[in-house]
Amino acid sequence: MRRIALTIAYDGTAYSGWQAQDNAVTVEGTLRSAIRKLCGEDVQTIGASRTDAGVHALGNVAAFDTESPIPGERWKYALNSFLPQDIRIMESWEAPAAFHPRFDAHSKRYEYRITTDAVVSPLRCRYVCSVRETLDVATMQEGAKHFPGTHDYSAFCSAGAQVENKVRTVTLCEVYRDGSEIVIGVEGEGFLYNMVRILAGTLIEIGRGAKTPESMEAIVASKDRTQAGPTAPPEGLVLVEIRYGERKTVPETENIGTSTEKVNDNA
Repeated sequence: MRRIALTIAYDGTAYSGWQAQDNAVTVEGTLRSAIRKLCGEDVQTIGASRTDAGVHALGNVAAFDTESPIPGERWKYALNSFLPQDIRIMESWEAPAAFHPRFDAHSKRYEYRITTDAVVSPLRCRYVCSVRETLDVATMQEGAKHFPGTHDYSAFCSAGAQVENKVRTVTLCEVYRDGSEIVIGVEGEGFLYNMVRILAGTLIEIGRGAKTPESMEAIVASKDRTQAGPTAPPEGLVLVEIRYGERKTVPETENIGTSTEKVNDNA
């Protein structure tokens, strides 16, 4: 048995998120179907991040075990011929048997893109959140400075999260302009359910003057979801990159092939 790892990019518009579901089209389900068509195996896959419905990725990572002799680096070419064009395998390799895409991750970077243009091109509308008013980027930048750290981020977690421990470490939160778009970039070890979209909604509130930049610190400390802003729409969110550093311990019950999830990371 060999473990194959994949770097996956996808346009999440047509999918009900990453995680396989019985009655919905998902990225993971589509990937498993492609593997089955390629080599005849019904594999169990595990992704580094369970992106939510409508959320995109440039660099999600997944792994699965197989008996196929296909060389690791050839899987991307073989699988792409069975996948729709809105899902692409960017890289593939044979990983160590103990490699775990989620627990071995050192950090993840998400970006949320906003436009205040009066008219949004149909070639952009799937990938930006449209805000129909002027946003003060400087105040958003000031608010973002109060977000990083190791905190209980309950105020930035949607109801329904299946985790009790809501302490996470965020190493970077930045706001900058990229042409006509405003980009919120956030990096950390892991994220809670809808955490980045709630952060984006809160920073939009700060940018329009409904909240002060200094209120971000108090919102984090409150651990109260009602104190933060609304959950921003999914189309502006992209999982950009997952970085791997020193390997973390993987609990014995968290192997590929189990359905238990320790971390609810669909930010």
